[in-house]
Amino acid sequence: MKLEIKRTNSENSDFIKLVKELDAYLKITDGADHDFYNQFNNIDVIKYVVVAYISDKPVGCGAIKHFNSDAMEIKRMFVSDGFRGKGIAVEILSNLESWAKEKHYKKCLLETGERQVEAVRLYSKMNYNLMKTNYGQYEDVVNSLCFEKNI
Repeated sequence: MKLEIKRTNSENSDFIKLVKELDAYLKITDGADHDFYNQFNNIDVIKYVVVAYISDKPVGCGAIKHFNSDAMEIKRMFVSDGFRGKGIAVEILSNLESWAKEKHYKKCLLETGERQVEAVRLYSKMNYNLMKTNYGQYEDVVNSLCFEKNI
């Protein structure tokens, strides 16, 4: 299994396809809360995207978006069902962190739902710290977990 990570943008057709898979997955896990979260996930405002490929097949994605002068926000992290548990998400997240660092940002922020147990495990493993107070639009959202990491 040779993994290749390609940097691209949100107009990439493989990224768009993977985001549709992600949204279908989140619609199930988020349940009634899906529409609320979905409003914050428009990909047209995302400029920095990575897509993971195995044998030219797109199997995962992630993105970073400017949050403030110090921080980039990690968005649209996803690995297709048959490819989970193989370290692909770690590679995607590491690549996004490197890209944010190259752009002279000092930290990465992200939000995930408490129902996304695998995501919470990944971010903890990758040394993200749970924030005491949620940021931005997630400030008063009970089911949201916000994380940060200095890079």
